[in-house]
Amino acid sequence: MIILISNDDGIQSEGIIALEEALRPVGEIFTVAPDRAQSSMSHALTLHRPLRVQEVAPRRLAVNGTPSDCVKLALTGLLPVRPHLVVSGINKGPNLGDDIIYSGTVSAAIEGALLTVPSVAVSLVTFSDFDFRAAAEFTAFLVSSIHETGGIPPETLLNVNVPPLPKSELKGWRLTRMGKRHYSENIIERVDPRGAKYYWIGGDDLGFDKEDGTDCMAVHEGYVSVTPLQVDLTNYRVLENSTLPNFVWP
Repeated sequence: MIILISNDDGIQSEGIIALEEALRPVGEIFTVAPDRAQSSMSHALTLHRPLRVQEVAPRRLAVNGTPSDCVKLALTGLLPVRPHLVVSGINKGPNLGDDIIYSGTVSAAIEGALLTVPSVAVSLVTFSDFDFRAAAEFTAFLVSSIHETGGIPPETLLNVNVPPLPKSELKGWRLTRMGKRHYSENIIERVDPRGAKYYWIGGDDLGFDKEDGTDCMAVHEGYVSVTPLQVDLTNYRVLENSTLPNFVWP
């Protein structure tokens, strides 16, 4: 099995190095990742300037672009072979609930799914004291299981979130749906030394909806969360049972 690894924390991140080490016994590894941190880039593609690729080590390529750039380049001609699987991570921090919309880690996996390659995104649910061993080991287990059972359905990716616990303290893993996280929507306005205003976007974590079956709840209870996501964003319930007004135009 040929595996493409990417991330949004940059090619020198401890998370991607831990992932490479864990997956090396599972398959043939190629890494194509941003040359620096590209967190919260969502599915941005670089269209206004050329992309440059640097080989930092055999089969390790750094790109001066976004996570989606990296996977698109890798799957459309940069690599000498076409991977069987894309794995993005291990991210420093959670990608639970609404985080998925903004995540560069998840978007790298989405790009893989869009280009018909089964894909997995992996995140460690902490912002400090990173220990990637359990997350890396679970990912190797999951990738091996996917390979043995015939893969992931088309246009689908798996979003994995691992609690920051030693393997011995994890309760197992659960198949989950997206939950709902809450943030304070703070915009901080400041003035620079020249008198011009500038802004910081951000907000405090206010918790999550405690609903059974969600990714947030599974991680809270000490389980690894595995959420199947699809690249088709159509709301079929509204499409099939629409209560929208019957507009006539023109």
